[in-house]
Amino acid sequence: MRFFHLSDLHIGLKLMNRDLLEDQKYILNQITDLARQEKPDAVVIAGDLYDKAVPSAEAVEVLSHFVTDLTRALPDAAVMMISGNHDSGPRVDCFRSVLCRQNLHMIGLPPQTEAEHIEKVVLEDAFGKVNFYLLPFVKPSMVKSVVGADSHGNNRSYDETIRRLIDREHLDDSERNVLVSHQFYLPAGTRAEDVERMDSEIRTVGNIDEVGSDVLERFDYAALGHIHKPMKAGSGSHRYCGTPLACSVSEAGQEKGVILVDLQEKGRAPQITVLPLTPLRQVRVIRGELKDLLSQACGDYVTVILTDKADLDVIDMQDRIRTAFPFLLEIRREGVRKADYTGDVKAEALLNPFELCCAFLKDLDQGEKDILKDVIHTVQGVK
Repeated sequence: MRFFHLSDLHIGLKLMNRDLLEDQKYILNQITDLARQEKPDAVVIAGDLYDKAVPSAEAVEVLSHFVTDLTRALPDAAVMMISGNHDSGPRVDCFRSVLCRQNLHMIGLPPQTEAEHIEKVVLEDAFGKVNFYLLPFVKPSMVKSVVGADSHGNNRSYDETIRRLIDREHLDDSERNVLVSHQFYLPAGTRAEDVERMDSEIRTVGNIDEVGSDVLERFDYAALGHIHKPMKAGSGSHRYCGTPLACSVSEAGQEKGVILVDLQEKGRAPQITVLPLTPLRQVRVIRGELKDLLSQACGDYVTVILTDKADLDVIDMQDRIRTAFPFLLEIRREGVRKADYTGDVKAEALLNPFELCCAFLKDLDQGEKDILKDVIHTVQGVK
């Protein structure tokens, strides 16, 4: 069984007010081309289809074109996608039962009642069945009626909630099982604060949303979304694929790609290949002095960090930088020399009030000085 694993499309995202729709169309077309070449049996998208719960009409159109092109390129493949924490579950769930009959599975909501279960899509190959369990982003409050409350009547933790949802499914361990999920799974022996997170990710206070990755051990592969940097969640078969396109400056220099999974017979580790993606424009951080920076002109998304030690007395500095980098994101200063005013302060401390006022007002004639002196004497009570 061969399938693509991707996630966190974040269609509609703006990078420091730069509209990325053109870049997202470009990368999604590239994914479609890879699908046409590799001919996977399924395409799995593990959440955060959009960047906002109520996406713009343009963002919806981009996803619509992508899904249409994908299904044309792979007419016999199953396309499976779940909602992430950025999506609106009910909106993604719209026409769910109708679309499933077209081999397009858009799952926005987890089980809502005790009678409901995690959506399961069953495919077959030469080695038998492959069960794909599609679990959208879950908050404990969303499934309280399914997993119950704790002894005090409160919501269960994220960790216990996910475990209970999975335990309800009674997985057949003799068959191959794949979990598609959008949560923060924490590798065993790792602290949440030690996991490198990108600036574009939403994080909870105290990392209360963490789920122990040992819950994934019963699955032959876990196609995970939510973390924007490609990483393993413990086992090499349990992975975050990362975003297909950099969503923040903190992702500058990251190699993005689609994970191609070749699932073997039960008991054998899947073959995993990362198919690289090349963006329309890279996200770059360029550091240096102004004269050196201007010689590195390019059409990428660029954060410029100026390291000039002296104050830059250049009237058109910003214009020159923007001309060199038409897709400039921001300009930062580093190591700017600060003026030392301590000498002036000490000198002024030695002046009397009359001398200080004369130094401030400047160019006073003798008559004005006499008036000033009289005012100061009056204030000070001097006769």
